[in-house]
Amino acid sequence: MTRREDNRALRRARHAEIRAEVAAEEAENAEAEAVENATTLDVPLHLRIDQQLDAQLREWAATEHIPTSALVRRLLRQAMQEHHGASPTIAQVEEIARRVAREELQHN
Repeated sequence: MTRREDNRALRRARHAEIRAEVAAEEAENAEAEAVENATTLDVPLHLRIDQQLDAQLREWAATEHIPTSALVRRLLRQAMQEHHGASPTIAQVEEIARRVAREELQHN
């Protein structure tokens, strides 16, 4: 085998390893999403956020290897638990959004 063929074989092997790693991560993410969906009601919540917050949430979720929607659900649940299940006021909801933004900035 020539050196060039050896290099190609090594590249192909490395690419196969990378593909396997990506497939494993995708499977883990799909499993996490399935578990999350199984424990939640299928009620969509639509809200408008700015592009910066969207990018921050997506990046945070990527670092934790979970879907962005799972991260947002977790943050909302944590916020609700902190407020002892009481209905949040507008000021509290705004504080939650500010806290999420601050935490995201701290992670970067």
